[in-house]
Amino acid sequence: MKFLVTKDLAHSTLLINLMLGVSVALFFYLGLDVVLHAYVIGSDIESITNTLYGNVEEFIELILLDSLLLQVHIDLFMSLFSIMIIASIYIRLYSDKRTTKWLVHTLFILGLLAPLFLIVAYFTSIGFVYVWLVSFMLGHLLGMGLSLRIIKKLLFK
Repeated sequence: MKFLVTKDLAHSTLLINLMLGVSVALFFYLGLDVVLHAYVIGSDIESITNTLYGNVEEFIELILLDSLLLQVHIDLFMSLFSIMIIASIYIRLYSDKRTTKWLVHTLFILGLLAPLFLIVAYFTSIGFVYVWLVSFMLGHLLGMGLSLRIIKKLLFK
């Protein structure tokens, strides 16, 4: 159990391999989550607004509220797990850096507010669609960036 308490990874190759594997998996998860949202909700503003609000001229129905709530619930649940894992590994490796606190807090804020902005956009206006899109993409890019920094530190120390 000593390898869980100490921050020295030189004596624990198993823990290095475990953190490396989890970081690689989370990197691919975040990338594929963007692809999933592009497929389910839309990849551009027009398709996102057609999904959320419908389009009478093209006979496109809006997304059902229960489908949207299910998607938001899944997003909150999965982002909570992925953010917690990335943040805990990143804090373990970069606890001496000054920017660690800001990066982790930004990751949490973007990751947890993005699904909420999607619900707000559904009930209000297209302005929140832009807010959701920016927070969603920035949160995923930040998570992927932190994962890459973790992978780089574990592979090339």
